[in-house]
Amino acid sequence: MSGLLDLNSPPALIKSAVDPSQPKMAPTTPSDRSLARSIAWNAASDWGTQIFTWLAFLEVMRLLTPADFGIAAMAGLLMPYLGQLCGLGFGRAVVVLRDLSDDQLAQMNTVNSALGVALFLLAAIFAKPFAAFFKTPRLAPVFIVTCSSLILSALCAVPSSSLAKELRFRFLSVLGATVTMIAAIATLILALLGFGYWAIVLGNLFASLVRAVVILWVRPCRFVRPHLSSLREPIRFGRDLSVSMVALNSYQRLDNFVAGRVLGESALGFYGTAWELANIPIEKVTSLVTTVIASYLSAVQDQPAALRRYVRGLTEVIALATFPATIGLSLVAREFVPLIFGHKWDGMIAPLQVLSFYAAFRSVMALMPKVLTAVGNIRYVMWNDVLALVLLPVSFYIGSYRGTVGIAWAWVVAYPFIVLPLYRKTFIAIDMRLADYLRALKPALSGTVALIIGVECVKRSLPSNSPLLVRLVVEVAVGVLVYVGTLWLLHRDRVGVLIETARTLWPRGARLRCEPAL
Repeated sequence: MSGLLDLNSPPALIKSAVDPSQPKMAPTTPSDRSLARSIAWNAASDWGTQIFTWLAFLEVMRLLTPADFGIAAMAGLLMPYLGQLCGLGFGRAVVVLRDLSDDQLAQMNTVNSALGVALFLLAAIFAKPFAAFFKTPRLAPVFIVTCSSLILSALCAVPSSSLAKELRFRFLSVLGATVTMIAAIATLILALLGFGYWAIVLGNLFASLVRAVVILWVRPCRFVRPHLSSLREPIRFGRDLSVSMVALNSYQRLDNFVAGRVLGESALGFYGTAWELANIPIEKVTSLVTTVIASYLSAVQDQPAALRRYVRGLTEVIALATFPATIGLSLVAREFVPLIFGHKWDGMIAPLQVLSFYAAFRSVMALMPKVLTAVGNIRYVMWNDVLALVLLPVSFYIGSYRGTVGIAWAWVVAYPFIVLPLYRKTFIAIDMRLADYLRALKPALSGTVALIIGVECVKRSLPSNSPLLVRLVVEVAVGVLVYVGTLWLLHRDRVGVLIETARTLWPRGARLRCEPAL
């Protein structure tokens, strides 16, 4: 019986993509094909729903006001934090700790579910003080309803992680796409019916309910009385991870927290929506990799050469996809926002321009914590996130004196102090040189610099009274042509190797699979 991962041979996908000394068509391993197909299923389910969900989202934005989005954003500020407390890191433990018994899984399921109920009740108690803090009384019931999804998440945490452990990526991807469609449809219908900010809250809650019901039907899990002695190993494993994730989710939401508390609900609506738009390339490209890469990095955690190949190759691919999208969005924001969303959303143009540049850098550094966790440095990641939790809120508060754009600039100024230590630690751990990493970024960087020059030249040459649609179409067209042309002229061989390698991973007529080969 052959397993999914072949640990005796290096990942040829990464090897052929970044090492000029290797043949362009090196044979691929089961590990490469499995990783590529897992990413492909994520991409197919995610991107396949985008046209409909974006059309629905645009219509919802036209129906609702920035204040409606601000209230929904306030209600969700604590959800990532509370969700991580509810899970205790058990989800990752289910995937990584292969020897957990059914009885242990049932105990973990009991603990998760009990914590979900307890945290929901705690949220209900503090709903009014939470709303009073934001000086928005109508926030209290919205916060309670939003937090009710904690119970649903807790009930399906262990079952969904068990599905991931079994590499049921196809099912999880299809379910994720279906839930996304349901959320978009429900939100749009409620917005059309005049529910205001409740449309956002109830639409997402209904989709979460559907997801929980399906997962519990496909992978039911028992409830048994927990015993500390049998849960000591998964608790120890999840402790550092939970602290890290709580800190991460906290500081990633504190910019919204500061915007809502200091600047008000409308400003938060502008800033929060700008953040979501700026990070779309990360969600649609980087997250496709980071959601599945942990298992593959863990499989080669004692092979620095293989880890270096993964980092170089995946960094190159991510940068090629995200750099032009994020930087390009920043360049065309003044035409894009009023044309697509209307002039009532002009207040998000300035923070969107800044956050898009920040998102380009964030897209490629997302691999660093994954690598450090795989090689056993989760405690370093944890303390780094704790440092960010101290430094970034101060930066956000100082930046708020300049409005939403000041908070956006706080990310640009403070974030390098957080991620540079992660880069240094990662490079030391896998014995990687900075020059090798920069070489992987070179195609995307050179293409993006050319894109910036080309678009800026067009912006200055077009008449100032040109219609917004004309300006946007011309700027986007020039940006695409300049970026692709630069890659073709300066990095034709590198891009060709990536294309040829991709063809070897998806043979014509092959059926996508992500289950273990027996």
